[in-house]
Amino acid sequence: MKQVFTGIAELYTPRERLERAALAVQDGRFVWVGAEADLPEEYRGWPRTDLGGRSEGPSAPGVRRYLGVVPGLVDAHTHLVYGGDRLGEYLQRARGESYEAILAAGGGIYSTVRATAAASEEELYELAAARAALFLAQGVTSLEVKSGYGLEPEAELKMLRVIRRLGETLPQRVFPTLLAHVVPGGWERERYVAMFTAELIPEVARSGLAEAVDVFCDQGAFTLEETRTILEAALSHGLKIKLHAEQIAHTGATKLAAELGALSADHLEQSTPGDWQALARVGTVGTVLPGAAVILRKPFPDARAMWDAGVRVAIATDHNPGSSPLYSPWLGMQLTMSLGRLSAEEALIAHTENAAVALGREDLGRIEVGAQADFVVVDSGSALEALYRWGHTPIHSVYIGGNHAMARTSAGLPL
Repeated sequence: MKQVFTGIAELYTPRERLERAALAVQDGRFVWVGAEADLPEEYRGWPRTDLGGRSEGPSAPGVRRYLGVVPGLVDAHTHLVYGGDRLGEYLQRARGESYEAILAAGGGIYSTVRATAAASEEELYELAAARAALFLAQGVTSLEVKSGYGLEPEAELKMLRVIRRLGETLPQRVFPTLLAHVVPGGWERERYVAMFTAELIPEVARSGLAEAVDVFCDQGAFTLEETRTILEAALSHGLKIKLHAEQIAHTGATKLAAELGALSADHLEQSTPGDWQALARVGTVGTVLPGAAVILRKPFPDARAMWDAGVRVAIATDHNPGSSPLYSPWLGMQLTMSLGRLSAEEALIAHTENAAVALGREDLGRIEVGAQADFVVVDSGSALEALYRWGHTPIHSVYIGGNHAMARTSAGLPL
C-alpha cells in the first residue's frame, strides 16, 4: 500500500516539531517525513489522504482544515486481562485503609485472582477486548499485556492464551508478558519458584505465549533472591525481562534490573539517585506509573530527576482493577508533567519513543523513515492540545501501519 498524508498543521516526531507537514507511507512504514511543500516528486502521484479535510462548520464551510499529529502512543505496562472489579477496595482506600492491609486480609491481587479463575477464556477475552477499544480511542496503538492474575500454572497459561488471541484480533500491536505476581495460597515459596522456573517459563518459551517475563519484587511479593532466580531462568530460555521495582518498599530491584539488562524497571516510587545512575549506565528504561502512585497515595516518582540523571523515562498506565483503574495515557502524561515535572514534549517522548524502547521496539512510537506508520491525529491545529485539556481528549482519528483504525463521529464518539 502506498499513501501520502497531508493536512498536518503541526507534527511531533516526537523529538522534532514540523509545521505544515506531510507523511509518505508504504507497506505500513514511513518512507518520507517532511514539509508538505517539500514532498518529493516520486510521491506526488500516490493516493492522498487529507487528514484535516474540509470544515463543515457554519462559520467557514468548505475551508481546508489542518490538524496536529503525534506518534501512536505506546502503553508499556498494563494488566488488561482480568475478571471482576475492585470497586469495594477502591472505596475502602478512599476511607483511609492501606493497600497493604487490604492485601493482607485476602483482598487486593487475591480478589482479582479469584474472579479471573471463575471467568472463562471467552469472557476474559471479551472484557479485555472492550478495554483495548477504549485505549484505541485514546490513541494507544501498541500495548503490553501481562498475565499474573492466574498464579497457578494452568490459570497463567489461560491468561496468556487470551492475550495471544488479543494480539491476533485487535487492531493494536500487543506484547504478551508472563508476570510472577505473588505466591498463591497453598504453595510453599521455594516450590512455587521452582515450578515457575522449571515448568512454566520453559512451556511459555516453547509455545511462544510470551515475549518477556516480569516479576513483582516487593514487600509481600517476591524477594530479591527469588526475583533473580526467576529472571535468570527467563533469560536462559531467550525471553526478555522486566521488573516491578521499588513500589512499596526499596528492595534493590532497580539495580538488579540494570545488572541483568532488563528492558525496564517499573514503578520506582521508592527509587534512589543510585538506582537512577544504574539505569542510565546500561540504558534500562525507567517506567513511571502515575495512576498507581496517585491512587495508592505513594510518593510520586521524581521523573525530572531521573530524566536529568540520564535515565530513559517512560510513562505507562499500569491499567489494572486495583491500584490503577486508569484508561487515559493523556492523564498519565499530565500527572507526570504536574507532579513529576516533565515538560509536555518530554512527557510525549516518554509515552511514545521511550515506551517503545521499554518493549524492545525502536521502530514504534516515532514518526521517521523506517518506523511503523502508527500515528494519532489530534482534533486541533496544535498537536499538544490533548495535553492541555484535562478531562477531554480531542482525538480525531488513529492510524496503525498507515491504516485507519479509529475515527470520531461529529458527536465525538468513536466509530
